[in-house]
Amino acid sequence: MTQPTRRNLITDIEGIAVGNADDATICSGVTIVLPPAGTIAAVDVRGGGPGTMETDALGPDGTVEEVHALVLSGGSAFGMSAASGVRDWLAEKEIGFQIREARVPIVAQAILFDLLNGGAKDGLSEAYNQLARQACAAAATGEFALGSSGAGYGATTANLRGGLGSASFDLGNGLSVAALVAANPVGTVTIDTTPNFWAHPFERDGEFGGLGWPVDWKGPPNPPVLKGGVKESTTLAVIATDAILDKRSARRLAIMAQTGLARAIHPVHTPLDGDVVFALATGKMPLKDPIVDLARLGSAAADTLARAIARAIFEAAPIPAGWTASPAYAERFPRLS
Repeated sequence: MTQPTRRNLITDIEGIAVGNADDATICSGVTIVLPPAGTIAAVDVRGGGPGTMETDALGPDGTVEEVHALVLSGGSAFGMSAASGVRDWLAEKEIGFQIREARVPIVAQAILFDLLNGGAKDGLSEAYNQLARQACAAAATGEFALGSSGAGYGATTANLRGGLGSASFDLGNGLSVAALVAANPVGTVTIDTTPNFWAHPFERDGEFGGLGWPVDWKGPPNPPVLKGGVKESTTLAVIATDAILDKRSARRLAIMAQTGLARAIHPVHTPLDGDVVFALATGKMPLKDPIVDLARLGSAAADTLARAIARAIFEAAPIPAGWTASPAYAERFPRLS
């Protein structure tokens, strides 16, 4: 029987470490993913307004196949300084791509927009650099906080506080897939005004309330419910597996996983969202059939990512003082969270 793995986190993939750091003063944060040596990486970008770094290097034409860190950050363009903090931290530990006597850490990053949620927004570049170093120091292969943590700290949806989510799934025969997401979409993750989640068909073990479909649901809202504007959004995700994949197959995994966003968010991939899915393959388990098993893996990745998105919103903490956005799920539906 295939079930969520032990922690139901991306760290269920052996060797994957996650670190979070956030700052209530700026209402934002950073999440770092540190893969084990030799991990193959790829990326798929679907949003119309992405903010990324080093994603070209992970493309099918890029020479580099291995990545040393992935960075998910709030702060929009100011959050890009987080990659510098991670790069310096890795360099101090002599981790990087070897070019003769030089080592260059390969650090890919994606950012989300959380600049209008309250908090002091001065001196952000230095703040994200420091948060990134703190997240690296905190990275571990075990448990980590969900909801209002790391890159999900300042996230919002159209009607609720956003957050950081994760989930994992065991496909059997030693093969697993897992997801990590900073959910900050322009649309909703819950259905209309109900506490039910769009992702409910994929839920396992009541991980986000076990509510199923809303009673007497009349269909999707028309027009759809949107946040203040599509310029204010982005959902960032990482899919990880212990399968042996080349870069081309890893990118197909990321492409298939994007379906998970569509299963959990309404609407998604809008013109100025910056939706990005990274894929990591740690290379521990061979695929018996490289086509059929990759299709199974991608399908499970999409389901798992949908679950992670719902968990991000379900686990969000009550909004802090000075917050200028919507309440958390636990505040709007206090008897259900």
